[in-house]
Amino acid sequence: MLRSAVFALLRFSGLPLILREIVQRSKITILVYHAMPAPFAERHFQALSARYNIISLSAYLAWKKNKSALSLPPKPIIITFDDGHKANYELKPLLEKHHVPVTIFLCSGIVGTQGHYWWSHAKNPAEARALKAVPDEQRAQVMLERGHFDTKEYETREALTWDEIAEMKCLVDFQSHGVFHPILPACSDERARSEVFESKKTLEQRCGLKICALAYPNGDYSDREISLLRSADYTCGLTLDPGFNDSATDSFCLRRIPLPDDADISELIVKASGLWASLRSLWRLPGLRH
Repeated sequence: MLRSAVFALLRFSGLPLILREIVQRSKITILVYHAMPAPFAERHFQALSARYNIISLSAYLAWKKNKSALSLPPKPIIITFDDGHKANYELKPLLEKHHVPVTIFLCSGIVGTQGHYWWSHAKNPAEARALKAVPDEQRAQVMLERGHFDTKEYETREALTWDEIAEMKCLVDFQSHGVFHPILPACSDERARSEVFESKKTLEQRCGLKICALAYPNGDYSDREISLLRSADYTCGLTLDPGFNDSATDSFCLRRIPLPDDADISELIVKASGLWASLRSLWRLPGLRH
């Protein structure tokens, strides 16, 4: 209740409206969700459509490449989902009904399998966060002690199936989120290269997709990852760096605003405007990454 009250107060302060109409009018905002249930998605899409112009990631990239021949509407916003959770399939009727363009970034080694995302087998969220900050070999060893390894198959699945991806690809722009979602800067050169190159190769060969974008797992990247994306012929990389984008934003450092899958409308409006990130940087409030 306190959280809802804080976001309601900020929403009705008028600050999100000012930011939206002045700052965001000429900027490109990119949001990121994960496994948002369809009822929440419908409310979010309606609220965003009433305040912004929802565009596709490909439309922004095309405009960025050829601004003289193309234009974008005012207050453009892009909706993305990370990981390829099985819950994303529940959005199919909604996307068909409202024609909302979305991009889903897939972990190519987990979708189409009974594999699980590694952090779902950590002891708790705090351990998962801590493991994202250590060398990848150390993270993998801890997860092995928990009984999890990348290629382990479970009785239940956590990700989309290949058939579901095939059904949705006329509605959704599917792109890469690596193979098994390790934190790329924490990986060896060999592992990082495999995550970048193999995810693209698998998704293109298995699904006939055109992979041009990679969302860095947990939003973490370094010059090495940017170089790998360039050598693998990606067009862009998406981070979780706060802020908005424009024609001058480095295509391999696109900024995104993370949103909880269960956010109410006030939290959505406040965070999408960039107000929360600004306050967080002033007050050093903890952020959430996935």
